[in-house]
Amino acid sequence: MIKIVIVTLATVIPLTPVIMYFVSLRSNNPLKASKDLVFAFKGYNLFLIMMALGIGLVWLVSPQSALASGLTVAAQSVATDPYASLAAGISTGLAALGAGVAVSGTGAAAIGAIAEKPEMFGRALLFVGLAEGVAVYGLLIAFLVLFT
Repeated sequence: MIKIVIVTLATVIPLTPVIMYFVSLRSNNPLKASKDLVFAFKGYNLFLIMMALGIGLVWLVSPQSALASGLTVAAQSVATDPYASLAAGISTGLAALGAGVAVSGTGAAAIGAIAEKPEMFGRALLFVGLAEGVAVYGLLIAFLVLFT
């Protein structure tokens, strides 16, 4: 039964933004349609965050299932410190969050600059790439924590 639920969620969740987009096209008022679409995407993101938090909570509350699956044996063979995987996850997650915030600001500014001066594309792409480099540094820190 749980496999059917997982397969159903795995097929429906990626299609949800497409369905929301086509539903918003039915409106005659473009401003209302865009507000409804943004509201729907926020709800969709909230749903995904709640699912991820639920899975994390189950993982933390019932470590017997993690022990039974054998995942901790593989993790202990890589990292001798039990908190190394936690530190690696936090460094990667916070770096990706910071990169997302940085790209949101630089990406919006880059689009505005390219709209006014199309020859600014290369410079704008460089700034957005530098902002995304933050996530790579977080991943590098995670590998250093896990494998040293």
